[in-house]
Parts: sequence; structure tokens; C-alpha cells
Amino acid sequence: MLDMFRERLGDVIDRSGLNQSRFARSTGVDRSTLSQLLSANNRRLPRIETVASIADAHQVSIDWLLGLTHGGPMQAEMMEEETSFEMNALAPNDERLIRWFDEAAGYKVRYVPQTLPDVLKTEAVIRHELEHYVASRPEQKIEHAAQRLAAIRGAGTDMECCSSRQSIEGFARGEGIWRSLPLAHRRDQLRQIAELGGELYPMFRWFLFDGLERYAVPVTIFGQQRAAIYLGQMYLVLTSADHVRTLSTHFDDLIRGAIVQPPDVIGLARSLLAELDG
Repeated sequence: MLDMFRERLGDVIDRSGLNQSRFARSTGVDRSTLSQLLSANNRRLPRIETVASIADAHQVSIDWLLGLTHGGPMQAEMMEEETSFEMNALAPNDERLIRWFDEAAGYKVRYVPQTLPDVLKTEAVIRHELEHYVASRPEQKIEHAAQRLAAIRGAGTDMECCSSRQSIEGFARGEGIWRSLPLAHRRDQLRQIAELGGELYPMFRWFLFDGLERYAVPVTIFGQQRAAIYLGQMYLVLTSADHVRTLSTHFDDLIRGAIVQPPDVIGLARSLLAELDG
């Protein structure tokens, strides 16, 4: 129990984004007491008042802190998108998402994109999407996409992606938000989908379902640890094991209903490109 408490206390501190001194102040616990609780040499359980203070200040349950239950801390958290105004700097939430990808190394990351998968997007497509966007600069998303791509190429991340067949067909034809994207950029994007799709398979697998039969909101499921649902300018972050499991089951249903399997997405991209070239 002591080892589990120490591990989960460290997790709460990491999630808080505070250093140990500020975390101790936020809970009303002495800095020296906190250091002792985190020490591998400590063999004494904390006083119940200390556990209760930590649980109350950071919205976790006492049972979870002590390892008596498996539901994660902070059952749900709202995370608003923020823009970083430092040149070439990532927004804080992009940094968190990248960290969660790193933490999910060795596990499966499951992903429903808002439009096309970020790891396959060209810079021109990202700039088009974010040219008038209120929450993020294109440079931030380009860097974030590069980080995801590097993680997959490094064989540290196994990623499954699901979206509708209509999403890629609508892109190719310049429908909706893609109406003002030049034809040349749409051609380049389809070529990149075909090239990167082949290079990254099987570490990255993109399934396409029929949008007339199924629907899914944009979400990223980081292994068994957490899920981030994109709501538009903010994320709903779920860390409860039951919530993550439920979303994973929903993702399994999307895969079972896929009408285009990952190896065939490459052929679909090439056929759409041929239609444009024709």
C-alpha cells in the first residue's frame, strides 16, 4: 500500500503542474513532510489528515490515493486551448498532449481526428485549417504533428486512427472547409497520405467507416491511462479507468464497422488523386 500511495502521490503532483514546494502549500502539508512521503526510504503511512488534505485539494479520492480503488484521479478535467506567443514555442496544452503520447509508449494510442490525421497532414493543409483559428497558431500544430510523427517512426507508439470515408473524399473534392484550399495543395496532401501511409504501416493504421452508419467525435485515447475529447477550443480529459474503457469499446466498434482497411487507404488516396489529375 505504501508503494502505491507514493506512486499515486507522485502522479497527482505531476498532474498539478506544481513544484513540490507549491504543491505542499496548496495542500497545507509541510514541505518536509511531503519530501518524506515521496522518499523511497520512508516506511510509514501518512496520517489520515494528510491524505484527506491532499485528496480534497486536488480532487482525488482517499481510496484511490491509498490504492484501494483503480479509478483514476480527476474523473474529468476541462483543458482549454491556449496560444503561445513565443516564437517556435508550443502552447501548454500541446506540450501536455505530447507528454501523454510519450507516457503511452508501449501502449496503443487510438485517435479520431477532427479532419485528417495530424501525422499525415502537409504544412499547407495545417496552415489552411488554422489561418483564421482563434486558439492556435499553425506553427504550434505543425510542431505538434512533427512530434507525433517522430514518435511513430521511433517505433515507440502504436497508433490506430478512425474516421469516415466521406472525410477524405470531401477533402479531395474541395468540399466544406476545403473549398478555398488550392487544388495543388489537395493533390500534395493526397500524395503524402499515400506515401506516409505506406511508410508508417503497421505502426500507424487508419480505418475508414461509413459516415452514414456511424459517428464519432474527435478523441485521443492514450493507452489505458486517459482520453482527451476535443470539444472545440477545449478538451474534456477523462482519467477514470471505466471512462477510458468505455471509449475504447466505442473505438473497437468503429474498427469493426470499417469499410476501408488500413492497407486500402493508400489505394483510395491514389484513386482520388487520379480523379483530380484526370
